[in-house]
Amino acid sequence: MEKKRLDIHLDFERGSAFACPCCGAPAKAYDTKAGSWRHMNFFQHQAYLHARVPRVDCSGGCGVKRIEVPWARSGSGFTLLFEALILSYCKEMPVNKVGELMGEHDTRLWRVLHHYVETARAQQDYSKVTRVGMDETASRRGHTYVSLFYDMDKKKLLFGTGGKDKTTVKAFRDDLVVHGGDPEAVVQTCSDMSPAFISGIEEYLPNAENTFDRFHIMKTVNEGVNAVRIEEVKENEILKKTRYIWLKNECNWTNSQRTTFENISKLNLKTGKAYRMRLNFQELFTQPDRVSGEAFLKKWYYWATHSRLEPMIKVAKTIKAHWDGILSWFDSHLTTGFIEGMNSLIQAAKSKARGYRSEKNIITIAYLLGAKLNFGLPT
Repeated sequence: MEKKRLDIHLDFERGSAFACPCCGAPAKAYDTKAGSWRHMNFFQHQAYLHARVPRVDCSGGCGVKRIEVPWARSGSGFTLLFEALILSYCKEMPVNKVGELMGEHDTRLWRVLHHYVETARAQQDYSKVTRVGMDETASRRGHTYVSLFYDMDKKKLLFGTGGKDKTTVKAFRDDLVVHGGDPEAVVQTCSDMSPAFISGIEEYLPNAENTFDRFHIMKTVNEGVNAVRIEEVKENEILKKTRYIWLKNECNWTNSQRTTFENISKLNLKTGKAYRMRLNFQELFTQPDRVSGEAFLKKWYYWATHSRLEPMIKVAKTIKAHWDGILSWFDSHLTTGFIEGMNSLIQAAKSKARGYRSEKNIITIAYLLGAKLNFGLPT
């Protein structure tokens, strides 16, 4: 009672026969080794199972083999039910906090997570993967990233790896093959306008038509508008602290932002012109088909390149350099919206944990949150 601990001792009858773990033939115990496993708490008491685990001498020629106990996996100091509890907690809480709650060092919990994630991933079948989305997310401070690859049809994480260069696409391709997938069967991809992803897709997913994410495209246009504002604010202080007005559509303005815009619009400033170009560009994604979309984009490109606004001319040239990938949206309608949502969950988990010690840990958490893995544990 003083230790708040419950110890349950299990044993077998003398002379019992056990099934050989290799061939299943009945065999007598050769010798035993004591084992101990942490189980789920019994009220306020930590519970432990203790048992002598026998080795058997198989008469079928398998030799001396140790049997598996039905309540725990080989090599684990926890029961299956306790490991199932660990996995369910770690989906919602930082691993170190789960360790504090359970009275276990977080290193032991990480071993459990790595084992089940790796085992469940080994059973994944990627033979029907044809549309893939990719993005990077920060793993720690100092421009350290991991790249994540998703099945865009099943909305689940397929693969994660450290870095954000084109070799990450190669690593994904290799993992796809290991899980029964065919890189040549991937016909559509979605990414931001990262040169690394573009180069990697061209080299390692040769049949894929890449679609540039519309939200990243709009981000590029927004940056152009803000660059115009920054240049003009030196001459018109009224533009100070108005950045978020130009990033929003009119329907999303607050009352004070609406009033400020009305006062600025009377001055016929360059920023207002750039903002109208931004609003017009949004209409690209309302066009009925690719032909109409390309005709619209040509007109917008002409307007931007003749606007005499250097930041917007620069944006137009960026659009031109990624022309086909932008228009591919009309065929695939792919965006990385749900991927950004998953990245937010991963970053929130990282923030609650105050960072992770290794890339392997953050990738494991990403699989736990987004890979829809079946761990096959009792509940």
